[in-house]
Amino acid sequence: MGRKAEYSEKPKKGPGRKARKQGPPSFPKKSFAPLEDVDKTLTHRQKQRLAKHLKKKTELKERQKLFKQKKKLNKKQQAYQSDSEGDEKTTLDNGHSMDQGKDEAVEAVVKQKPNKKKIKGYTDDNDWLTPKQKKKQQAVKPDEEEKDESGSENEEFAPDDPVSDENTCDDGNAIFKMGKLDDLSDEENSDDFEESDEENDNPDDGDERDDLLPIERDCKKLKKREAEQVKLADEELQMLVDQQDVFQFPEVSEERDLTLQDVLQRIKDVNLVLSDFNKYRQPNRSRSEYMELLKKDLCVYYSYNEFLMSKLMDIFPLSELMEYLEASEVARPLTIRTNTLKTRRRDLAAALINRGVNLDPLGKWTKVGLVIYNSQIPLGATPEYLAGHYIIQGASSLLSVMALAPQEGERILDMCSAPGGKGSHIAAVMKNTGALFANDANKDRIKAVVANFHRLGVVNSVISCEDGCKFRQIMTGFDRVLLDAPCTGTGVVSKDPSVKSTKTAVDVQRCYNLQRKLLLSAIDCTDAKSSTGGYIVYSTCSILPEENEWVIDYALKKRNVKLVPTGLDFGVEGFTKYRQYRFHPSLNLTRRYYPHAHNMDGFFVSKLKKFSNTIPVSQEEEKEEDVHQLDEDMTTTASSAEQGGDQGNDKVNEPVKIGKRAGKPNLSKLELELKKKKLETNKTKYIVKVFEKPTKTKRPLCVQNADETRHEVEKSQKQKEKSPLKAKVRIEADELVPLPEGKSIKKHNKLKKQQESKQFEKIKVTKKNKSKA
Repeated sequence: MGRKAEYSEKPKKGPGRKARKQGPPSFPKKSFAPLEDVDKTLTHRQKQRLAKHLKKKTELKERQKLFKQKKKLNKKQQAYQSDSEGDEKTTLDNGHSMDQGKDEAVEAVVKQKPNKKKIKGYTDDNDWLTPKQKKKQQAVKPDEEEKDESGSENEEFAPDDPVSDENTCDDGNAIFKMGKLDDLSDEENSDDFEESDEENDNPDDGDERDDLLPIERDCKKLKKREAEQVKLADEELQMLVDQQDVFQFPEVSEERDLTLQDVLQRIKDVNLVLSDFNKYRQPNRSRSEYMELLKKDLCVYYSYNEFLMSKLMDIFPLSELMEYLEASEVARPLTIRTNTLKTRRRDLAAALINRGVNLDPLGKWTKVGLVIYNSQIPLGATPEYLAGHYIIQGASSLLSVMALAPQEGERILDMCSAPGGKGSHIAAVMKNTGALFANDANKDRIKAVVANFHRLGVVNSVISCEDGCKFRQIMTGFDRVLLDAPCTGTGVVSKDPSVKSTKTAVDVQRCYNLQRKLLLSAIDCTDAKSSTGGYIVYSTCSILPEENEWVIDYALKKRNVKLVPTGLDFGVEGFTKYRQYRFHPSLNLTRRYYPHAHNMDGFFVSKLKKFSNTIPVSQEEEKEEDVHQLDEDMTTTASSAEQGGDQGNDKVNEPVKIGKRAGKPNLSKLELELKKKKLETNKTKYIVKVFEKPTKTKRPLCVQNADETRHEVEKSQKQKEKSPLKAKVRIEADELVPLPEGKSIKKHNKLKKQQESKQFEKIKVTKKNKSKA
């Protein structure tokens, strides 16, 4: 069945002589606790120190035993003398004469017996039973109390000092001295003394402290000390605040000689006054004067112009304003975005760490961001950068694409795409599927988009250089549109400090007008009937409400859109109230980001959902058009009436009208009532201008009614004979006005059909007459 196994051990053969002789290395098992079995090899100096240390420990133990014995004897002596103390106290109360006599007697006894030896045991011949010894002990007691109060030494460990041991001696004239810790060479002994003090103070915690390690005990001590220091510091600060003088307004001569440190101190003083205005104000000064002074000082210290500083003071409270200004002076951390079309974030991080880059993930809210702390090489020249594995991009610019949430296979427009960071991010999320249209109006900046798309491997893009305001005339029907609108850049002051002093109200107004046009164009380019999209994301790198909430509020009034949640977990809610202005309540769905709160550039993100392709017209425009039509109708009726009057010679000459009613006819009461009724009905009427001919729509009722009428007309046309009247019918169907809600639709459609059939009959009759003629 096979060979038998040999279970005898065979010696291992090595490759050479040395390998056979040399055994494997043995390593002792290491642990955190010291091993008792392993003997440490000490140097000569260490052995001397150890011997000295052990000797001192044994001496300390002996002294402690002696001190405990003496303490027990003292306690027994006090108990024994408790009966005789009452009589002595009465004599002390009567006068000092008896005390002086006793002292003289005691001194005489001491002189007679200077060399008397102390006898151990409890006998009447011992010195501790004599009145003199009792007197000395009473004199020693206050000294001991002083020792306890100063905290220099505890009663249990008083014998640690050799001087104190020697001085508690047999001689009555001996001087009692306080022990010193200088004789103790080891730090552990001093720690033991401190621990014993705490144990005496809190005897209940003794069992718990025995279980603690020395490091834990020291940690507890440090925490107690820190808590006491913090408490004392708060008390001192409160005392200083209460005692300080009221801030006085500076004079004109003082302002000329100010330094930056003086300005900073004055800013702090004014902030303190404004924090509790009733307490620290001057009686003849108003709050507006303090605010003006603070604004001037902040403009001087941080180099802002007055317009921008006043805007910031309106946006932020004073405490948050100082944090924002300080954060804007510091550069934001450098961040990069991983290009998921070519690599993963983990592999990219490993490659950059090998090149000496110190980095971390940007946060839990993103899976592609990395924050760079320092780098030994420039990040714009690494092989990974040139290969398109990442792009240098701010953390805030990732938010707008995350809010857009593009899906694979969609048709997406990036209206202001330069330099291509957000567009390439959209392509990476779509995995190079669908179609991405990247547009920018600047010819020089569009070159950067082309270069970045080539480097990052974006294939599904179409790059154009057109005006965004007119893009709806070129192409529409996009599933999603991203508009990162041009702005004043008040959120990126750390990158561009010139913003602080160059931006004015004219710049803000110019950007506001451009942003409104671009947003309306972006909404018009979006297809509301898209099965997956119909979303518009509007973002800016500004924190001014004029460029953010004002623009969104305008778009909500002018187009059929509504605000939806952005899908971002963090951020400050947008303004619904700003000073005396009130915005749409749904603006709390927008998100704001600040440098001092989120450690990224100031940013604003909002997400809109388009629910209809129609463009509503405001009531004021409707009224103007209706009034214009009524005036035209009235002029025609008046002219016809004048002609009839001239024929009958019944016309009475009327005075010529001057002013607004010049050239307009006089209306009768009946005509005025008709005009009022027509104006009231026109309030619920909507004139619709359709960019694209709508097909089947579910949501808007008016569009459904128009579609139904169109389909019915087309069916009726197919049934009838072919004639050149088809075009006429289609034009009339397209010009049909949708009915307001609440009215019956079927009856209106029947009436329309009857009118159309009558028109057909009339046209046929005229045709036949012409042919006969």
